[in-house]
Amino acid sequence: MRITIITILALSMLLLSASKDRVEISIGDGLPMANKTLKNVDKSKKELKEYAKERGLLVVFSCNTCPFVIGNDSFEGWEKDYEKISDFANKNNVGFVLINSNEAKRKKGDGFKDMIERAKEYNYNMPYLYDKNHEVADAFGAKTTPHVFLFDGSLSLIYKGSIDDTYKPDIDKDNATTYLLDAMLNDATGEKIDPNSTPPKGCSIKRKS
Repeated sequence: MRITIITILALSMLLLSASKDRVEISIGDGLPMANKTLKNVDKSKKELKEYAKERGLLVVFSCNTCPFVIGNDSFEGWEKDYEKISDFANKNNVGFVLINSNEAKRKKGDGFKDMIERAKEYNYNMPYLYDKNHEVADAFGAKTTPHVFLFDGSLSLIYKGSIDDTYKPDIDKDNATTYLLDAMLNDATGEKIDPNSTPPKGCSIKRKS
């Protein structure tokens, strides 16, 4: 019995520790790992904060393999919207990066060479960054692909969660709630961002066990 109790306590502590490592950042928090140098698919390297523009930085955790990103028969996926989001961000002087943290799938479609090929094939017009050992994802507490984090000009978090609500099966696609674009527009015009947090929808980030 004592061994069982000790084992349970030990497992509980490990789970608690793991959950603490992945606590999602809160509205108002600063940009995690701002000084972390990350490699882009063009093989250039910059600190994360260097991708920010005057009005802030949009970070989207993404990948090459998740149906919520690339789409399938039942859902178009959000990758198709990346160009529009990038154009909107540029128009509002907000930096935009995609980050791939799927360390457990590097040999199954999410390796750096795979990222380069995907970015070329789909004409990514934004940096696509390699997050070795999901260090940045862990610092953000990122959960899914995609998972969105929008920071303002002072690099404080002002929106997090989903891109929009088109994942809902009964949603009228033409009248979807564009959470992310609304947040960027409201910040640019000085209006309140509401909601400033939505549940992230997508595949779990594939971390190493």
